[in-house]
Amino acid sequence: MMYDVPTTPPLLPHPTALPSRTEHALATIKEGILSGCLAAGQPLVEADLAQELAMSKTPVREALKTLEMSGLVVVRPYVGVRVRELTQADAVAIYETRLLLEPEATRRSVLGGVDTTPARAALELADETTEPAQRSLANRAFHAALWAAADNPILVGILESLRDQAALAAVTTWARQPSWRDEAQEHTQILAAAEASDADLAADLTRRHIAGFLDRLRQGGEPV
Repeated sequence: MMYDVPTTPPLLPHPTALPSRTEHALATIKEGILSGCLAAGQPLVEADLAQELAMSKTPVREALKTLEMSGLVVVRPYVGVRVRELTQADAVAIYETRLLLEPEATRRSVLGGVDTTPARAALELADETTEPAQRSLANRAFHAALWAAADNPILVGILESLRDQAALAAVTTWARQPSWRDEAQEHTQILAAAEASDADLAADLTRRHIAGFLDRLRQGGEPV
């Protein structure tokens, strides 16, 4: 079986700049999942992926383990690895959790004097790219940069664990209801509040931003 490995540049640096083959495999397979080249439910066979990526099976195996932990693939004993099939209920649960936790994490982070430079860089990258998968990953990086200084490792850890799953839900929702331009404007407003050290406003804007996407997600009606 051959896989359609994306030819667009990954969010991570060019493969020659990556510190390991595992990171190259991880970035490429993640790109394939988020772009739809590797479809929901599709089997991911180590040997086939290794051949496609021109590497041994070991880094591919390690990449798949990481993708399992991030919720993008599912490993079933005696069945193998498959791309996760995200249901409507799954996607709603992911964004409900973000809605409960992320505004407070952002508020704490801004109060703690978070460095907004990485968030601005991510926002610029999201604005420049034309690939939905890359835009979604950049948007997730934007949000993560703003709650990075929340000073609560458990809170940050939960949000970090949702990043890739949120990206998958976002890309699929955009395919049905393109809304990324509106979301980009909301991101700009959130960043402005953070740069002004207005923690309460940044939290409120974040809450409204996630709630709006959650509403659109619920209105989609069908599995994603």
